Amino acid sequence: MRYGKFLEDGGTIGFVAPSFGCNIEPYFSGFNHAQEIFEDEGYRLVFGVNVYEGSGIGISNKPEICGREFMDGYLDPESDVLISCGGGELMCEILDYVDFEIITQAPPKWFMGYSDNTNITFLLATLCDTASVYGPCAATFGMKIWHECLYDAIGILRGEVHKVRGYDLWEKESLKDEDHPLEPYNLTEPKILTYYPDNRKECAMEGRLLGGCLDTLVTLSGTRYDKVAEFAEKYKEDGIIWFLEACDLTVFGIRRALWQLDHNGWLKHTKGFLFGRPYNGAPLFGLDQYRAVTDILGKYNVPIIMDVDLGHLPPAMPLVCGSYAKVRAKENNISIEMEFR
Repeated sequence: MRYGKFLEDGGTIGFVAPSFGCNIEPYFSGFNHAQEIFEDEGYRLVFGVNVYEGSGIGISNKPEICGREFMDGYLDPESDVLISCGGGELMCEILDYVDFEIITQAPPKWFMGYSDNTNITFLLATLCDTASVYGPCAATFGMKIWHECLYDAIGILRGEVHKVRGYDLWEKESLKDEDHPLEPYNLTEPKILTYYPDNRKECAMEGRLLGGCLDTLVTLSGTRYDKVAEFAEKYKEDGIIWFLEACDLTVFGIRRALWQLDHNGWLKHTKGFLFGRPYNGAPLFGLDQYRAVTDILGKYNVPIIMDVDLGHLPPAMPLVCGSYAKVRAKENNISIEMEFR
């Protein structure tokens, strides 16, 4: 597994918009304020052509322009790391314009984003053997008061953070909107981890971290970009820890997606599963978010921890996709120590 150069004092952060750009509120003001914060910290900033663009459908621009912007940003020696401007809906359409062979031959570079950015964070690991950060997008760094998860994310890019811990509270309803674009997280709900089998109150697992947004992963499954079985076989001695979260998928969508990944051979050599709080996880027709997962994955007889700080109900622990991780959880506390090897 390859790891990018860490961001140094006075280093350069590159911003690209392979998914949505920051052309509307609250993302426009959030992104602008994030730039002020980074510049005050002494970083140089460079920008792709689409960072303020919104002419695309489900992404910032036409797929070929977004793909070219990502390639230019990744290969540009001026930027030390890349941060995506935002999530979106149709980033999968840029993949035909991303040359993963060239990326594999190029010096590795850290890329950070989440949600729709799974299209890149996941494929960098599975196609290019290059680690990425499943973490916050650019505009999030513009909030008035940084949450610990943002310090964790920048700390990973700087090489100063190798271990993240779950946070005490999470946000059920955001106060951020067009008129209040810089609001910090509205933390009202206590984190309560759920274990499977349900008689567990603690567990430990080790293996390669792999995952992202389930909505995106199931779209990639079975395409020419699907090299997951080969990746799992390559790292079978380490085993795989899957970290997963869902945005648009209902509980039935989650269950169908896991069924498909299972039948496409994705889950071999699995050491355990970490599931974030689903954004649309309300029970339907007698199925809740827990059985949606455990009825499919229980047969693997590995630990499953649910309601983890991952995904679209923040805060979320930034995780290095492709790294070797040691997970320790007890009651409502969880820590993930990542080794860059």
